[in-house]
Amino acid sequence: MATSVRHDIVILGGGLAGLTLAMQLRAQHPELDIVVLERREHPLPVAAHKVGESTVEIAAHYFAHTLGLREHLEKDHIRKFGFRFFFSEGRNDLGDVTELGVSQVLPTPSYQLDRGILENFLGEEALRRGIDFRDGANVKAFDIGHGDDEHTVRYTDAQGATHHLSCRWLLDASGRTAFIRRKLDLTRDNGHHANAVWFRINDRLEIDGWCDDTVWKSRCTPPERWRSTNHLCGPGYWLWLIPLSSGAHSVGIVADAQMHPIETMRDFDKAMEWMKIHQPVVYREIDKRRDKLLDFAFFRHFSYGCSRMYSADRWALTGEAGAFLDPFYSPGSDFIAISNTYICMLVDLDLRGEPLAPYARIYERLFMSFYENTLQMYRHQYPLFGDAEVLPIKVIWDYAYYWGVLCQLVFQKRLGDTALIASLAPELEVAKVLNEDMQAFFRRWHGVSRGRNPKAMLDQRELAWFSEMNRTLHDVLDDGALMARLRDNVELLRSLAATIVERAAAHEPTLLDGASHLVTPAAERTDLFAEVA
Repeated sequence: MATSVRHDIVILGGGLAGLTLAMQLRAQHPELDIVVLERREHPLPVAAHKVGESTVEIAAHYFAHTLGLREHLEKDHIRKFGFRFFFSEGRNDLGDVTELGVSQVLPTPSYQLDRGILENFLGEEALRRGIDFRDGANVKAFDIGHGDDEHTVRYTDAQGATHHLSCRWLLDASGRTAFIRRKLDLTRDNGHHANAVWFRINDRLEIDGWCDDTVWKSRCTPPERWRSTNHLCGPGYWLWLIPLSSGAHSVGIVADAQMHPIETMRDFDKAMEWMKIHQPVVYREIDKRRDKLLDFAFFRHFSYGCSRMYSADRWALTGEAGAFLDPFYSPGSDFIAISNTYICMLVDLDLRGEPLAPYARIYERLFMSFYENTLQMYRHQYPLFGDAEVLPIKVIWDYAYYWGVLCQLVFQKRLGDTALIASLAPELEVAKVLNEDMQAFFRRWHGVSRGRNPKAMLDQRELAWFSEMNRTLHDVLDDGALMARLRDNVELLRSLAATIVERAAAHEPTLLDGASHLVTPAAERTDLFAEVA
């Protein structure tokens, strides 16, 4: 048997989660001996490697600022033109339906990523930064140590040779292989049951050219809707269009498992027949490019919870090896950033000789609270996704909640500031309950909505407070200023909830039943939609 070689940290999985974790750890503790084991051999294929190409503000901030990758993002990927939604179920012309989006890019950047290009770069950059990155490494077995016992890993390399490692920290970033989660039976049903299929077309899908209406074309500056994460929505599903810097385009369908069974779309031909019925405008464009299909894949029941993320025995999970929500709003990389940060905090505590158990529990509770609060945006919500009255307002609420609470803690580097979080517990609890109540309200509203879908663009840039929330994300705040901002944001959420309920109830008075507690006197709040009334 080969001699076991000891390392400080072994990371199982060298994809996005594992490589970024290694780089963050290396930046904070250059003395650490870090090994990353990745099953796939590099270089990876571009355009058809992994799904998960769209980022939002937390992930973009993490990649660009925490890891120092902004130059790579700007040079080798696409600056995103925000999220964009079309309520185009069964329709042939995007110019004749309601569109939700921004007419100009919001100030805080986000990106469309080609995962092959990014992960190839991360592998090279990890080596440049002194990380022992081993591709073509197939993990065969591992044992988790307890107390001060070390963990052990056995793997084979690309040439078939067997290697034995021991380590103080064992960190699982193996994606859906989920070595530790499966071994310890940590997977939990989170009550959100949906499926996804996706494929890549080796051509640009220029959505801006799909409509001949000159007024429609002129609504965006520059006229480059194709750079958005475009959502084409219908009851129980949404279809994404995401451009890749390689020139290809990613296409995916995410659907409620009962409303649109996976059997109706689980291969390319079936997915095309499904699109021909539900999104004929997309079907038409892809049908011209059938010969440019690069790949096709699907996930059944992609969303799941996890009962443990961090352990005082010095193991931890990140990315899809832990818990996964939903691709809507692209939170996957956000939660990689959050979990990686908590893991780095635990490693730092260990290096200082401090006890891990209380912090592992605290950080796990915080992570899971962020996870559960975000899950509220998805669970039981898919039936309303085709509702052009309700979904645009829900999207604005969801953004405000995300930018106003979670983004503040991440951008201000306070994820582990337990004293500040404890002092804000009343405000955070109010925000949590408001979000739960509003997600329930959106479902009730959909139940009585007339689903009006006029030819119009709902431009989020016209909401000055909305743009301002985005613009100020990179402000640097001291504790007092951050506490004041979070409290102001909670008050904004109160006003937003009251405005939404009052406006919806003006058309459907029965909506006040069970929601009257959300309405505050007009003198105590601002009508946050008055400027676009």
